[in-house]
Formats: sequence, C-alpha cells, structure tokens
Amino acid sequence: MPTTAKSATKKDRDSLSYEKNLDNPQFYINRELSWTRFNARILEEAQDQWHPLLERVKFIAICGSNLDEFFMTRIARLLKKINKNSAERSIDGMTAMEQIMATRKEILPLLIKHVDCWKNELMPALSSEDILIRQFKQLTDNAKESLREYFQTKVLPQIQVYTPDFDGTAIENLRVCLCVVGFEDGSYRIVEVSTEQVSRLIEVPKKTYRQILEGQIEFVFLEDLIDNCLDMCFPSQKNLVAYPFRLTRNGEIDISINESSDFMSTLKKGLSNREKGFPTRLEFDKKTPRPVRESIATHFSLPGFLTYEFEGPLGLVDLWQLHKLDRADLKDKPFLPSILPLLTPEKDLFKTISKRDIVLYHPYDGFEVIIDLLKEAAQDKGVEKICITMYRMDPKSPIVDALITAAQNNKKVTAIVELKAKFDEENNILLVSKLKQAGINAVYNFPNLKIHAKLCLIVRKEKKEIVRYAHFGSGNYNAITAKIYGDIGYLTANRDVGMELEELFYILANGLQEKEFKHIMVAPKTLKNEILNRIDREIEVHKKTGKGYIAFKLNNLEEKDIIKALYQASMAGIKIELNVRALCCLRPCIEGISDNISVISIVGRFLEHARMYFFQNADTPELLIGSSDMMTRNLKERVEVLFSVPDPQIRQTILQNMLEIHLRDNVKARKLLPDGTYQKVTPKEDETGLNSQFWLIQNRGIWHEYAAYTPDM
Repeated sequence: MPTTAKSATKKDRDSLSYEKNLDNPQFYINRELSWTRFNARILEEAQDQWHPLLERVKFIAICGSNLDEFFMTRIARLLKKINKNSAERSIDGMTAMEQIMATRKEILPLLIKHVDCWKNELMPALSSEDILIRQFKQLTDNAKESLREYFQTKVLPQIQVYTPDFDGTAIENLRVCLCVVGFEDGSYRIVEVSTEQVSRLIEVPKKTYRQILEGQIEFVFLEDLIDNCLDMCFPSQKNLVAYPFRLTRNGEIDISINESSDFMSTLKKGLSNREKGFPTRLEFDKKTPRPVRESIATHFSLPGFLTYEFEGPLGLVDLWQLHKLDRADLKDKPFLPSILPLLTPEKDLFKTISKRDIVLYHPYDGFEVIIDLLKEAAQDKGVEKICITMYRMDPKSPIVDALITAAQNNKKVTAIVELKAKFDEENNILLVSKLKQAGINAVYNFPNLKIHAKLCLIVRKEKKEIVRYAHFGSGNYNAITAKIYGDIGYLTANRDVGMELEELFYILANGLQEKEFKHIMVAPKTLKNEILNRIDREIEVHKKTGKGYIAFKLNNLEEKDIIKALYQASMAGIKIELNVRALCCLRPCIEGISDNISVISIVGRFLEHARMYFFQNADTPELLIGSSDMMTRNLKERVEVLFSVPDPQIRQTILQNMLEIHLRDNVKARKLLPDGTYQKVTPKEDETGLNSQFWLIQNRGIWHEYAAYTPDM
C-alpha cells in the first residue's frame, strides 16, 4: 500500500476556491471520448499475441459490438439533444454536436486499426491454423457449385428485395445489406437477408475425403456469397454489381408512463418501436461509389458525419461465430475454480456461513457455491423465504430452477426483476411470466428506477430463532457470465445486516419510500452522500495523522461531485489509487489539483466487473463492496447497494489479495495520462511482471486462508 503523497501546503489549498476552480471544464475528460479510448484498449487485446488466437478474435468482435452499442445509445442520445436544440454541455464543456465530431475524429483511426488487425494479423494467423476466410472467387469450381446450391436452398428463401422507394424503417438494425446496381432502368435494389436464419460466415462444404482428413475449415462471408449469386436473385438481369452497407438505429426505449399505464404493456410497445428506431450510423465498404453512398444516406436522412467506410468486412461483431469453433488449442486454457471444502454440496452450507462470513471472487471462486446454496434452501425444511434481484439471467438458469423448486416446496419466493436491463428486456419479460407461473412473486413495476443491486436473502427458522443469510455482490446471478466476469460476492449471517436487507426487499417489493440504513448504503437516497462523507472523513483524518489513503476499483467514474471530492482529497495531500476499467472523466496528474491521483485500466481475459472502495481511515479502515459505479445513473437513477465489510480479516485479505494485486498490475494495466490517453504500464528494472488476472488464477482461493475453521465444522 502506498505511504507517500505529494503534500499540499496550507497556502496551496487556501489559494484555491474548490467550488469555483473545480468546475473548470479543463479538469475533466469527456465521457464519450473516454469510452472510445476504452474500446481502443480492447482492440489492443486483439493485437496482443499473448492471448490464444481465437481469444484475439473474440476481442475484435467485442470491439465491434461496443461500437455498435455506442452508436445505438450514446450517439442516439446526443442526436436527440441536437434535435431538441439543447444547450446542455458535457462535463468538459462540449455541446452535443462537438461531442459527436470529437468522437468521430477518434473512431476513424480506430476503424483503420480494427480492419488492419483483422486482415493483416488475425486472418493470416487463422489460415496457418487451417481456419480460412476465403473470397468466393478464390474457391475451387466444386466449392463454388456447392455454395451456390446452398444459396438456392437456404439463403434465397430468406432474402428480401426492396426497390428505390423502399420504406426506410424496413431495414433492420445492424443488418448487412447489399445495394445492387446495374439494372437496365438505371435504378438500384436493396437486398437484405436475415442472419437469424443464416450465419454471417458460411462454411464451405467439404466434398472429398482428403479435405476432411486435412481438417481445414473454409468460410465465406454471406454478402460475398450473395454477390456471386445475384443471377439467382435477378434472373433477367446481367452485369449487376453489389455494394454492402450496414445501418445502425437508435436502441434506446422511450417510455411514457402515466398513472393509468400498465408498465409491462408500455415497455412491450417501446420494444416494438426500437426495431424502427431512427438511424444513427451508416457503414459502407470503401469501394462503394460516392453516388451509391449518397443515395443510401439521403434515403435514411443521414449526414456525412454519421457515415463511415471500411476497407474490409462490415460488422466484425459477427466474428464471435469463429470463437464457437471446437478448437480448444486456440482458446484460453480452462481451470477449475476454487471451492472451499466446507462450501461443497456435501456440507451444511448454512452451518458454514453461520459460523463465519465468506468472500467469493468469481471466476476464480466457483459460482456453484451460490447455486448450491439456493438449491439447498429450496429443499431445506427450515427455510421460509427467499428474496433475490434479477438483472441479466442466463437462458437455462440453475438459479431460476432452484427458485421454482423452492416455490413448489411452499417457500415464499420474491424475485425483483429489472425489465429495463438494456437489450435484455424481452428475456426479462419472458422471465417474469415463467416465475409467475411457478407461483413466485415476481416484482417488476419500476418505471422510474433501475434495480441494479445484486442481492439475495434466505430467511431460515433455526430452533427458536430466525436466521437471515445474505449475499451481496457486484455481478448478476448468471452462471454463464460468472465464468468470464471478475465479480466479488459476500456471504454473511450477520443479524443486523440480514434484518436491514430484509427490510430493503420489503420496501422494493411494496413500492415504499426509501430509508436510511446503518449497515448498507442504498442509492439513490443515501449512497452518494455516504461516499462523499467518507472522502471528507479521510481528508480530516489526513490533516491529523498524515496517513490518508483511498483506493477504488470500479467500472466507470463519471459523477462530477465524486470527482470533485477526490480532487479535494488529492489537494489535501491524500494518495489516491484508482482502477477504472472503462470510462473515467477524472483527469489525473493536474498540478495542484490531482497530482496525488493515479488511474489505471485493466483489460484482460476476464471482464473486470468488481466494485471495491477502500478508505484507510487511520486505524479503522473501511472497505465497501457491491454493485455501484460512481456514475450519475448509478447514484441518482438506480437502486444500488454497497456494503461495508464487517469482518476485519476478510477486509484485509480483500485488500491484499484482490485490490492491491490489481493496482500493482504491470502487464495488462494501462495508465491514464493527463491528456486523457492511456499508456501501457511496464515493469521497472527491479520489478517482476505481474498480470493480476493470471496471479489470481494461480493463487485462487488464497483469500479463504485468513482464519482457521473451528474443529466441529
């Protein structure tokens, strides 16, 4: 843990009016620009040969997916502000249009790197591993014939053709289409095909035993196949030429709620409108002639600053398909997660948790512990009630199965389901129906707030008392993402904590007014002030002892008041270390303002998703864990929960074996510079390289060794 910081003299502090000076836009990094730089760091992982090949392909697909979501959400919101003539400015003083242009300036070179990585690094590497991405014209005559047969039977029935007067709302979001020119009347046609029915990458059939024996897999892109089968689409036409394009639409759901509205029906209506959301981006192949680009852009009423061109395939998000190939030799080496012996199904999990609190760090710890606990609760005769929050659930969720079993066994089960979880709305609507059919009290009517907290409570009658088993986490109760997200969880049977959590569930389930709690911090009512109060407390402690220290690990840091408070702590001489995975609006290393603050970002094999907030607080340190980032939406528009770790030994092991390990990463970490760009961290001459995620795999479970178990357990 760092012990030194640049001390701010009284003269330095007195010369600054906090409220006036800390509002200076130059002290902040634009949110949208910070996000584009996060995506650049993801692309760097696709270029990193340390990763197995198909994992590099995964990262380039993630980069494409993130760009899609950026235009569906962030650019869409900025366009709405422009249309409303909004004078609102960003934290760094930019208008909506200025932000669109600034992000475009950074996205354009990112796209060049994106395509270059695919064409010049990944494609050749895949080819050397017998995974070949071909152009149709490169194939043998037999392969071409086989693919044309496939096109006629599988693809052609799925094709929709539009004439030049087509309804612009008909073209679906993120669908690669073809603009076909060369018709005798001088017009064009739009060809669209559903990739829900046909894969974007079409595998070339193997015709000979030799091909099968060699084990090569060949693919062509769907649009390339269509381009070479235009004679089947338009039999009476010759010399047609096709140019691919891809449209992005607004993905935000506009929901208008009044007292007579049914929230479920209103949300369903909003989802249906999403399919026809206004256009936010057009992507073209670089070879597309200007008149064709202008014609399509005009049809969708999109200006030039919302059009982008590629020298390669559009929609690289579809490369996820390659990651599904059965090539374990080209993927990350699997490992068995740690499971504490006393947390196996053969043991009495309730007895274990009643004797000591337990911290879990997924995926290094097995998520099976949570699944087994709920399975045991579903069958246990003493369990009376189970409450849980649901945000993003896996399709065949063992958690949901356990809850249904519990309801069948006459347990009172309440599930707080967030219907507005972005792009999971339809799944959660179906989930509510499934839960209700099973007799579970599925609560979902939260039109003005998102329930983002990750909480579970099991109420059990033991002898003559009621014991409450609580789980606080940063991750969803999702068995799939628990294997790829780095999330922290905490199990406790603490009486006071359990009672507060039970009361919170009662408030949520019954739509009651929020209240303040002693042991848990809940947004939007108290969480922001609790964080601000702790920063202020650290400043006061530092003035007296000189031992102030703050360390945060989170996904995003954007909330201005929190950033200002951290600046004030830095100005008071407190050392502050931040591990912010994605966007960060705080600008570090500003002389006299943030020169005691360092910020790193880690992008690696697992998605860093845990939230930890540490305050040295002299001799009584405090560590908060839970679901909340430091963003306006988390602190004002969502129900979030942070929990102060009560066990000092667990607090210490989290600090030493989780938080500090990430802060010391000098292999995957990128350091945020004052200008808002990032620089790769490298080991110093006297340092050993530390890849935090690799260390956590190698040392998984070390955080369970902090105390001996009692003999009778």
